[in-house]
Amino acid sequence: MRLPVLLALLLLALPGAEALANEAPAAPKRIALRAARLIDTAHQRVIERPLVLIEGEKIVGVSGGGEAPAGMELIDLGSATLLPGFIDLHVHITGDSTSGTGNYFEDILKRSPIDDAVTAHLYAERTLHAGFTTVRNVGSAEYIDVALARAIERGRLQGPRILPSGLAIGATGGHIDGNTGFSPYLEFHNATGVADGVEAVRAKVRDNVKHGAEVIKFMAGAGVLSAEASVGAPQYTQEEMNAIVDESHRWGKRVAAHAHGAEAIRMAILAGVDSVEHASFIDDEGLRLAKQKGTWLVMDVYNDDYILAEYSRLGFPQQMIDKEKLVGRTQRENFRKAVHAGARMGFGTDAGVYPHGDNRKQFPKMVEWGMTPMQALRAATSDAAELLGWSDKVGAVEAGRYADLVAVSGDPLADIHALDAQPLFVMKGGEVVVRDAKAVAP
Repeated sequence: MRLPVLLALLLLALPGAEALANEAPAAPKRIALRAARLIDTAHQRVIERPLVLIEGEKIVGVSGGGEAPAGMELIDLGSATLLPGFIDLHVHITGDSTSGTGNYFEDILKRSPIDDAVTAHLYAERTLHAGFTTVRNVGSAEYIDVALARAIERGRLQGPRILPSGLAIGATGGHIDGNTGFSPYLEFHNATGVADGVEAVRAKVRDNVKHGAEVIKFMAGAGVLSAEASVGAPQYTQEEMNAIVDESHRWGKRVAAHAHGAEAIRMAILAGVDSVEHASFIDDEGLRLAKQKGTWLVMDVYNDDYILAEYSRLGFPQQMIDKEKLVGRTQRENFRKAVHAGARMGFGTDAGVYPHGDNRKQFPKMVEWGMTPMQALRAATSDAAELLGWSDKVGAVEAGRYADLVAVSGDPLADIHALDAQPLFVMKGGEVVVRDAKAVAP
């Protein structure tokens, strides 16, 4: 007899098991949402006085006007604007720049991934309450993001849907090598994504997939918040990058490549990555290749303000702050060029570099540096869902999608700063998680 069958028989033998097995499942909640307007980012239109019908965790109907069907709970959002739940494509949800002691090296030597594991749920909850119902986590110690994603999926914790990457993959001495800059006699005993050579990087991809990664993140080039001298030089060979992408796609996983420098960006695109993260120094050749290959650019154009304003106070080394000064303005200027070139652009903020929950502060920066409000909203909804391969699940207010919805005061298409304040209303999978009693009718 097979083990699963034996276990099932044993469970049925327990007292009360038969009654539980025959108990009918509870009827799904039936909710009707009304608002002043719905911004339909997928079709770039506005629906006045929408009525969104929800059964269980899915949307079952959307119309302009009309009355709520009998038996449905009506939630009237009054003068608010309704939007699809937001998607942040680049977060580090298991940590936060403000969680340390204010001494960068003391934090490295005295804190461990256990500290991150016991606080990660706080950042997940803040992110969800800010209106971000789906995130792609790109790099986490000890597979904490995988465990967090599973706990949220099982209903044990409150947070967004998380596509976890597990360990980011990078070269010895590179952006994710935690030993860089320390004595060679000092050892850190932790799971690591450090790997060199074609076979080793293939093995790291397989190991990440084995332990639950849904996306693969690797460091094509150097970075800002790490100890190596460069801010953007390539840190893998073309053959190593090709191998990471080939192996990831073989296992059905999309690939995000961290790359600031023009050459690292070019190499990552030629390797076939699905998205380039940061893309700070992208040049005309990189933009041409990105358009040709259909590569998404995920450029975090808000956090420069936070790093330059707060990182000295938070105890980060001056070397890192100096590297950020080389990146920030140039990245924003290249963001404008990418928008004008018609590159595919996704919304990613690098949350964790700044406090989680402030993700929405990037919307005004995207508009300031070249996007229309509709383009910025699409980058965080329908376009982001396309990059994830989840267009049938999230990113739009349409029948068959998850009932992930956000309502804000004012009209973001008229003034993107309508997103500055916390949302009035947030729903994830048909469950109301934020409801401002003063603004939303009972």
